[in-house]
Amino acid sequence: MTIFGPAIDVRPLFPRERQALLDLLRALGPGDWSKETICPGWDVHDIAGHVLNDYLRRLSGSRDGYPGAVFADDETLPAYLARTNGEFVAATRQLSPRVLIELLEHLGPRLDAVWAAHDLEAPAGLNVSWAASDVDSPAWLDIGREYTEFWVHQQQIRDAVAMPGATQPELMAPVPYLFARALPHTLRTIERPEGTSAELEVLGPAGGRWSAVRRDGRWRLAEAAGEPAARVSMDQDVFWRLASRGITVAEARERSTSSGDPELTAAMTTLLAVVA
Repeated sequence: MTIFGPAIDVRPLFPRERQALLDLLRALGPGDWSKETICPGWDVHDIAGHVLNDYLRRLSGSRDGYPGAVFADDETLPAYLARTNGEFVAATRQLSPRVLIELLEHLGPRLDAVWAAHDLEAPAGLNVSWAASDVDSPAWLDIGREYTEFWVHQQQIRDAVAMPGATQPELMAPVPYLFARALPHTLRTIERPEGTSAELEVLGPAGGRWSAVRRDGRWRLAEAAGEPAARVSMDQDVFWRLASRGITVAEARERSTSSGDPELTAAMTTLLAVVA
């Protein structure tokens, strides 16, 4: 039994999400590019540069097999990513907004082609550590993780410039679906009897309902049987922001409802779908 639940194929959505991003960036005024975002120390220009880094990193690694930057001595994965992401963003500050847009437009379809060549059920090019640290990820989860990365960064730009969008259910629905894959990992340290379930409900047109069930000594995404031991419900906007560090755990708890096992509900409202 898989711990990740049913596969999802987000590959057809990459061009649509990217077009929404390009339309957004082209609509920005000169002053918009320097507006601060939720990402500490990064403005709108920096977020766009970071997305470009993601494109280049996956093309170089997943398509070309190039290892890229090496880890420093005793450097953790979060520290490595913070360092290398910061180095690239600092370099892209030399690029004009027009050049950033042209590079994203040029490289995006090449990355789409990389994903199109993947067998979704094959092993991932990069494991999704926030979904499981001891089980290899399938390719569909790795590709989906990249989609959530691009979508969230677009929303961070939209928040900074007060231009909402890209929240149509067809574009947004994969994000909570994929972020919910973090639920079993979130509960991993909590022991409960076999068959215990915890239900997460995300409200809104792009939402859904998912259960983590204790099976064979670990939590798995599966259909729950009977009443869950714990239930947490929150709006889709609250959920994606919680999962991507856009709001604090305390803010998420204030804007959600919980019932049942307090240890399980407390853990569920700490869910992170980013490397931490």
